[in-house]
Amino acid sequence: MKERLALVIAALWWGSLTTLGFWVVPMLFAHLPTPALAGGMAGRLFSAQTGVSVACGTLLMLILASNTALSIVHRSFYAIGLVVFATLMALLVEFGVSPHILARENLRLWHGVGSAMYFLQWMCVGLVLWRLTRRQAS
Repeated sequence: MKERLALVIAALWWGSLTTLGFWVVPMLFAHLPTPALAGGMAGRLFSAQTGVSVACGTLLMLILASNTALSIVHRSFYAIGLVVFATLMALLVEFGVSPHILARENLRLWHGVGSAMYFLQWMCVGLVLWRLTRRQAS
């Protein structure tokens, strides 16, 4: 039961990151009248995504850490590390990078840093999801 719940949470997290970052935000910039309007809306959506990321990351850490079978715990250490790193990336983007973007300080640099950190978060959650689906098959 716990492994299925972890799988659903990881899928929700990865799916929300994928939908927002690779579909919704590009659509905003393609269809809203000004980049400033699109950027403001994207910023609000990314802030909401941080909440989703922290909630999913916390739940996944609790579930993965609660497995007591040695083989599962041994395999879960890698996944827990990825979840912690992904959650940290979400928080760093929200509280470390976003203020610089909102202040329009060296916008190209901070947008690049934020995009790279978002992509790292997406990759980490994808790897966790991959591992959880592999575990379900075995």
